[in-house]
Amino acid sequence: MAELLQQVRVIDPVFGTDQIADVLIANDEIRAIAAHISDISPDTQIRDCRGLVLGPGLVDLYSHSGEPGYEERETLLSFLQAAAAGGFTRVSILPDTSPSIDNPALVAQLQNKGGEMRRMREMGEKEKINLSPPASLLPLLQVWGAITLDVAGKQMTELADLAKAGVVGFSDGLPWENLALVRRVLEYLQPLDKPVAFWPSDRLLTANGVIREGSEAIRLGLPPIPVSAETTAIAALLELVAATSTPVHIMRVSTSRSVELIASAKAAGLPITASTTWMHLLLDTKAVKSYHTSLHLDPPLGNPSDVAGLRAGVRAGIVDAIAIDHAPYTYEEKVQAFAEAPPGAIGLELALPLLWQYLVETGEFTALELWGALSTRPAECLGQKVSAITHNQLAELTLFNPQETWKVERKNLYTLSSNTPWLGQQLKGRVVQTWC
Repeated sequence: MAELLQQVRVIDPVFGTDQIADVLIANDEIRAIAAHISDISPDTQIRDCRGLVLGPGLVDLYSHSGEPGYEERETLLSFLQAAAAGGFTRVSILPDTSPSIDNPALVAQLQNKGGEMRRMREMGEKEKINLSPPASLLPLLQVWGAITLDVAGKQMTELADLAKAGVVGFSDGLPWENLALVRRVLEYLQPLDKPVAFWPSDRLLTANGVIREGSEAIRLGLPPIPVSAETTAIAALLELVAATSTPVHIMRVSTSRSVELIASAKAAGLPITASTTWMHLLLDTKAVKSYHTSLHLDPPLGNPSDVAGLRAGVRAGIVDAIAIDHAPYTYEEKVQAFAEAPPGAIGLELALPLLWQYLVETGEFTALELWGALSTRPAECLGQKVSAITHNQLAELTLFNPQETWKVERKNLYTLSSNTPWLGQQLKGRVVQTWC
């Protein structure tokens, strides 16, 4: 079936273009893109897309799946459904499951299950996987392999075996406990040609803190976390990168000082990339006054100067990508005192609408800047490419309506969890369809 998207706004970070055009898609391939397309077959489905946005499929660098081990939070199917509904065509899960993803057998099991669900959907087995647009196609599931056994930080996994099993890269998704082990990992990984991602955070400096150090922490009476808990760990990691020359991705950057350190390291030629999470670009410590436990994040939300520094870092390419870091928890787990609730919030279905509303529509980001930070640039951090939107390319696309309004309610979400500060609120912007 051929489909003609008429007068859609096409955002292409590969070519750096933002234009209104007609796009013809047939058999999962872009057949033509032009100002106006009239030469089409009689059975072509024509869709008026004025006001809609078409861009490359979004790519999530890292998020958490409940399965295996915590299926009450999220199953693999609900995770992939939520990702599709949020416009993602590739998603990568962290290995902190139970058991952790630290052996080739579990990697194969997850990859096979993800692939089987995609095939079932493509074959139209709706009775087994009942989806509706925009989650009518499931994204590609990618798996981070654990660096250490049981992500406990004590002993390395069989990195070469995991690489052969097809992991997207290596990460524990947790702060390290042993810098000597980090150095050894960097040396071992050099011949494997796989990305490695670290979360720099000094847990001794973090202690029992739950909010970024500053005036709001004092006002709210919550134990603080100093900026140095992140920056000293980044500085140590950068020294190891300089010593080994192994490329590294720095996860969960949350302070403006961290952006400065990364900028200096890149200027010096160190092979690093970096990402922040979508909520750290939108909210600061002032939001914590509600004591909503979905605002308990790790690393914590920054002060206003941190948010400004992160936004500038993303726009300048110092912070390469925006990650979602989707972290589902049950209602019972989150209904606790702020400091006692587990840190994390959902985001796969919310990130694009909220980032567009508060960064693009306000004029702070261009549409190209935001879309690139959510699609082509995260793919590059993984050593992958996203195709340009041009003829004879496979259609890996997301169609987005920035004006559609909807309410964030349990019944409107594909994810099994609802730990978000936006629960019950009206949002503007929703994904219409994805092509994977």
